[in-house]
Amino acid sequence: MSIKNKITAEDFQNIENNSDLLDLIEEKSPLFNKVKKTLYYTEELKLLQIELVKLQRWISKEKKRVAIIFEGRDAAGKGGNIRRFMEHLNPRSTRLVALNKPTEIEKGQWYFQRYIKELPNPGEIVFFDRSWYNRAVVEPVMGFCTEQQYKEFLVQVPEFEHMMYEDGVIIIKFWLSITKDEQLRRFEDRKENPLKRWKFSPVDKQGQLLWDKYTHYKAEMFSKTHTSYSPWMMIKTNDKKVARLEAMRHVISQFDYEDKKGAKITLTPDPNVVMRYYRSNSKNID
Repeated sequence: MSIKNKITAEDFQNIENNSDLLDLIEEKSPLFNKVKKTLYYTEELKLLQIELVKLQRWISKEKKRVAIIFEGRDAAGKGGNIRRFMEHLNPRSTRLVALNKPTEIEKGQWYFQRYIKELPNPGEIVFFDRSWYNRAVVEPVMGFCTEQQYKEFLVQVPEFEHMMYEDGVIIIKFWLSITKDEQLRRFEDRKENPLKRWKFSPVDKQGQLLWDKYTHYKAEMFSKTHTSYSPWMMIKTNDKKVARLEAMRHVISQFDYEDKKGAKITLTPDPNVVMRYYRSNSKNID
């Protein structure tokens, strides 16, 4: 940045709002587009989180039971999405479920048993950072289950979800889609960033090597478990921030809660970012 284009303290004294700030940056800085995008994201996120608070209040009042499942390849952004969803929600009626590998006792139980006890209570929203769908993709890819266990799961899961549906549990299933190159970039970022290094695991290392195997099992999962009562929603997540906003829009769009018409933001998700499985399949979304 040349000296004549530097932003000075005097310049900042004349700023009264975000619009003035954008005008100043556009005039004097090459970072205009990046700053504009960040300000847009921050404002959209705030307004969507306000709607989520309103939605949660309605869910609590109406005693609805809502389970929101986040699945996807490693580094697709599941945790980041969930954190933004939960950031301002009342913790008394919101839970995060991120189960560790099953214990020896749990290995001897019916596969779904440890997940059943985590299902939402009346008036509660539960976010699943991975779910029973571990057995559909991760476990067969990594050899953590037998072929028989895998086949039994695919037969049982539609019935399992149909029972929940009939009992009034609202299930929203997200698959966060990421490209192979973007996954590699995020893995490298995890290894370099000391604040993110804990996220990188031995399983992550296999994500790139076993990419095609993951793709095969993912396709099998969708073909067997995408149903009218429990559909898979695909979200493009190469742009993390866009993915977060559109995931929120989709969830909000599924409910007719109080004062929804008073929203100061678009609540309809972008169909080029969020789409049902069959539509995404025709577009070759991974």
